[in-house]
Amino acid sequence: MSPAPRSANSSPCSASPAPGPGGPASGSGDPAPRPADPAPHPTTPSPLRFGYGTNGLADLRLDDALALLADLGYDGVGLTLDHMHLDPMAPDLAARTRRLARRLDALGLGVTVETGARYVLDPRRKHGPSLLDPDPADRARRAGLLHRAVRTAADLGAHAVHCFSGVPPAGTDEDTAWKRLAEALAPVLDAATRAGVPLAVEPEPGHLLASLDDFHRLRHILGDPPALGLTLDIGHCQCLESLSPADCVRAAAPWLRHVQIEDMRRGVHEHLPLGDGEIDFPPVLEALAATGYQALTVVELPRHSHAGPHFAEESLPFLHRAARAIPDSAEGSTP
Repeated sequence: MSPAPRSANSSPCSASPAPGPGGPASGSGDPAPRPADPAPHPTTPSPLRFGYGTNGLADLRLDDALALLADLGYDGVGLTLDHMHLDPMAPDLAARTRRLARRLDALGLGVTVETGARYVLDPRRKHGPSLLDPDPADRARRAGLLHRAVRTAADLGAHAVHCFSGVPPAGTDEDTAWKRLAEALAPVLDAATRAGVPLAVEPEPGHLLASLDDFHRLRHILGDPPALGLTLDIGHCQCLESLSPADCVRAAAPWLRHVQIEDMRRGVHEHLPLGDGEIDFPPVLEALAATGYQALTVVELPRHSHAGPHFAEESLPFLHRAARAIPDSAEGSTP
């Protein structure tokens, strides 16, 4: 398959150069066939548990997506609350959540709740409104979504609720943006504490909270609340962090509550299928296993929903192969 043009929505990351293993270039057009794994459902030699995000299966009904993932051998699902799956604004949300909990249990799937739906709150503003908006009512709408997500996660037995800061609005100074973020998240964290579900904030390129350093800034502003955890996106580490993705895992370990995984290239925020970017995955999985992380590691390919079942089918064998390579990579590493 010849490389497709870069998505118009991909954005460069602000980053200093960092070495990374090379990888074949690929676009986001129709998928090319790849070598099949010798076993249909191979087991991993590590405690890692893999999931796939429903934002990469947006063309499937939710029950069809869950059945697909269970059949492929995934351990769980990253459930994005959105209109096409579990609509967080629906009046019958509680009843639908109860039915979904029974279905997840029957399929043996774990779950994390994600809140990255593009237009769930506003049909005209991607990811709007945010926790940083000038209008307090708009900030309250985003916080309200997070409250609903916490209740839904508790009812589903999810291991975390994922969220992000948002992009600072034009004309907003940095101190004001951080103050708004902290004030908006404080009551959500109280609700998460009562529900026993951690809130896992994701550093997102281009957002106010874009890096691991930014996560620690928020943590200190809020007084290091136990309910505040971290969503670590492995591709984002490759994109913009000064540390390697494996070193990011080790640095983030005490706060790690959720992991998203995909391939990426240095300096370009574009989610790529596993193997199409620059990430060396065995050291990343080795680091995750060594930290004792036992929650889901969720493949995140939201721009590949046009071929979601294909990418779901090929991603799990890729991760299993990378996990089987952990012993060899560990033997060659320096303590």
